[in-house]
Amino acid sequence: MSSPTTILAPTTAERVRSACSHAETAVLALPGIDPVPTTLHHLRRCGDAVVAVPATSIAAALAATANETSAVLELTDHAPLPLREPVRALVWLRGWVRQVPMQAQRALAIEIAKEFPHPGLLDVGHGVTLLRVVVNSAVLADTSGAESVDHADLRAASADPFCEMEGAWLQHMAEDHADVVAQLSRHLPTRLRGGMVHPLAIDRYGLTLRVESPEGDHDVRLPFATPADDIESLSKAVRILAGCPFLNGLRRI
Repeated sequence: MSSPTTILAPTTAERVRSACSHAETAVLALPGIDPVPTTLHHLRRCGDAVVAVPATSIAAALAATANETSAVLELTDHAPLPLREPVRALVWLRGWVRQVPMQAQRALAIEIAKEFPHPGLLDVGHGVTLLRVVVNSAVLADTSGAESVDHADLRAASADPFCEMEGAWLQHMAEDHADVVAQLSRHLPTRLRGGMVHPLAIDRYGLTLRVESPEGDHDVRLPFATPADDIESLSKAVRILAGCPFLNGLRRI
């Protein structure tokens, strides 16, 4: 009887969810006009996205006058550390944009605030309007390539359970645990070990190192032996990967 296959990485749909949660900037592209920066963006559990744009923008006018206007929402996921190339991933959500009825805007803003308490929600109805992007597919691109996801998979997926704390973890690792980063660097291919090594990403299945060298930047994923389910198991997984011989006596990173 064969043993079950160990999962080594999140699905593409999960990666899209996490990247959208991390993304601080997004622009909405509609046919015939320049892309419009959004003041907030949120990918909802139902798989649709809600964005806020200036009420006087052409994008708002198009959404108000057309039943369905094709749209692409581009989101940029930046690394939480100062890197030579700060962009970790790009996500394109493709679908149609629709205006949220004026009488429903505040109620939707309150509903979104329960999951995503963004200060920009306070501006809804005061020079800012909400638009809904009915997503039918998504594309995620990073240094490993580009992959697409359909709406059904996106709707069923969740962001990584450690998504919200990832930035603080990576900063703490880089600033206070250079020894751990150095130990992790032993897993890098020999040709990359002379570059500057930074922790780039972490999730329940593993972590990714960014190597900055004169020849360019390289991202190397290091999978955990088993997926982490909580903070304790995540910390232990990192230390096992780093080859720490005293797992039980060390503080959490």
